[in-house]
Amino acid sequence: MEDVSSQEPAPNKDTLGSLKSQETPQTYISLEEHEPTGCSSRELVLEKARAACRCSSLSLRRLLPVLEWLPQYSPRTQLLGDVVSGLLVGVVAIPQSISYSLLANQDPIYGIYTNFFCNIIYAAAATSRHASVGSFGVLCLMVGQSVTRHLQLAGYGDSSTALGDNSSSPRNGTEACDRSCYAITVALSLSFLVGLYQILLGVLQMGFVAVYLSEPLLGGFVTGSSLTIITSQMKYLLGLKIPRHEGVGSFILTWVDLFRHIHNTNICDLLTSLVALAIIVPIKELNERYKERMKAPFPIELLVVIVATVTSHYFDFQQRYKAAVCGHIPTGFRKPTVPDISLFPSLALDALPIAVIGFAMTVSLAEIFGKKHGYAVSANQEMIAIGLCNLIPSFFYCFASSAALTKTLLKESTGSQTQVSGLVTSLVLLLVLLWISPLFYSLQTSILGVVTIVNLRGGLRKFRDTPRMWQLSKLDTVVWWATMLCSTLVTTEIGLLVGVCFALLCIIFRTQRPRATLLGKVSDREVYEDQATYKQLSSIANVKIFRFECSLYYANKDYFKAVLYQKTGVDPVLLAARTNTEPGSSGGCWGTSFGCLRQARSRAEKPAADACPPCTDMHTLILDCGAMQFIDTAGLSVLKETHQDYKEVGVQVLLANCNPSIRQRLREGGWAGQAGGPGGQLAFHSIHDAVQFAERWHRGESRGKQAPPLPETEDVNFQVSL
Repeated sequence: MEDVSSQEPAPNKDTLGSLKSQETPQTYISLEEHEPTGCSSRELVLEKARAACRCSSLSLRRLLPVLEWLPQYSPRTQLLGDVVSGLLVGVVAIPQSISYSLLANQDPIYGIYTNFFCNIIYAAAATSRHASVGSFGVLCLMVGQSVTRHLQLAGYGDSSTALGDNSSSPRNGTEACDRSCYAITVALSLSFLVGLYQILLGVLQMGFVAVYLSEPLLGGFVTGSSLTIITSQMKYLLGLKIPRHEGVGSFILTWVDLFRHIHNTNICDLLTSLVALAIIVPIKELNERYKERMKAPFPIELLVVIVATVTSHYFDFQQRYKAAVCGHIPTGFRKPTVPDISLFPSLALDALPIAVIGFAMTVSLAEIFGKKHGYAVSANQEMIAIGLCNLIPSFFYCFASSAALTKTLLKESTGSQTQVSGLVTSLVLLLVLLWISPLFYSLQTSILGVVTIVNLRGGLRKFRDTPRMWQLSKLDTVVWWATMLCSTLVTTEIGLLVGVCFALLCIIFRTQRPRATLLGKVSDREVYEDQATYKQLSSIANVKIFRFECSLYYANKDYFKAVLYQKTGVDPVLLAARTNTEPGSSGGCWGTSFGCLRQARSRAEKPAADACPPCTDMHTLILDCGAMQFIDTAGLSVLKETHQDYKEVGVQVLLANCNPSIRQRLREGGWAGQAGGPGGQLAFHSIHDAVQFAERWHRGESRGKQAPPLPETEDVNFQVSL
């Protein structure tokens, strides 16, 4: 327990705070620090390992939170909201499952498999009650890019033909399965690695990794990926059969091909797409505008899909107008399979950004709605949950998934209480898998492209937020634009990497050249503020108060000295050198290794004529360390150098507002003396204490009385080489 006592110290007692004047008694604050626990790093690691490996019923409930909340489930108060919410999310998930399969370069059935299995697993393993998992547009885009690349490497034909066309075969004849078989093999192997990465991150308690993906970074990445998705879907809206470009510049190359083949546009697909857009977009806008008055949004996407399928079937669009359709969608489930281990080396790098984006989106949505509804969400458990949603379904022909924003918003707004709503959604998809899926044979792929594009409106709306973001933070806006442009014009993976690196560089830039100011006193108050920001602040005579608004470390140590000399108007090195070159300066400020400050100790005993002439009007420099979180060895060395340089020209340096970790570092580093020595008297709890000490010291000097003792400089590193 911290001992805080108010007392008058003995003459030689070391205190952390104000020193007593010779004339006016002063109250001191003496703080006694806690004793260190003495726990070694090895013991700490072993204790953590034992805690992590302890098998008990509690750890099982943590791994499967369903065991904790399901026994407390109240059907009377919670079941109705969960059933209604689950049904509505399932209705929306049907067209999205099919359309996102197109984006992931897979047959429609695999999108339905993905949404079916991951909802069941997430309901058992997640701590969030409102997040809805399934196929997510950005992840499907990244999966589709990886699948397309591996299809090309394996020698398969282009995938731009209609879905369900499995006639393509490898040119080199090295594979036994057709193009669709190889595509899902790549996708499920990728999903296995993604889930493995996410589970490992969760087990290793690395949920904090998500904090490095800032909101501007994620926003720019989602917007850039949305533009890429829209570009990839345009060929379906126009009914064009053009190759799918991957890699650097795929965005531009795709648009070049679109304009090059624009004369081959299928009029039937184009008209169908325009009609679907004209119907879906206004209805969804009305759903959002009047969502507070509506009990549930109108399922316009499913209605358009049903009407378009019936119309295409009875008017035979496929035969009459050569419109691309989904084709046969099988019913039931396939036998479980295992991932292709031979693909792991080539997929290991592709899986990493998918895993990062997947758990970042899941954790973010879970925490947002957990905070809104007042329950705790474990980031590490969410990573394990979404990892299981990717790893286990990979044995059942599923591709990577994560929490999806549109479905989560729908789920929360329609009365969901628990993850039972996710089980209801899986039941809806089960009906599709067992009986309904063949009815979508005549559904045009252009309708699927429209459904995909319409659901990207949220990402595109972020363009409207950039002016406001620019007003709040220019660096955040630059991060957003850099991530968005790289994700669009280069690749999504490189865009994510550039965004992370650029965001970290912005943090370094902010700390490398932070704000530095001189402080003035608010009239009749013990408050000191920035003189450049506020008016009517009074300066302390011959005292400079300098605030450095960042931690002091190796990257900003040179800037610290430069801005300190600039703000105070005193460069002690140049001043001492100039004094040293003047005639008769051997006894001046550069005369001894201790300079004027040592001679000042004996001014009361020497005649005034023999005293060292002042080198500057400033007699005290106070460094406000309140904004410093830490000081590294380079920063400590700079403080030592600053103390010594100003000491040579007769200026004492005082520290104020140091936190305990900085005071500990100063003691261990020998700041102004040996650790635990009198150097502690140069650190004050407040700026006002330091100012009072400086004024008393100056009055003691001017009257020729014995001033409060200053610390001796013991460390040889403080000496100045002559």
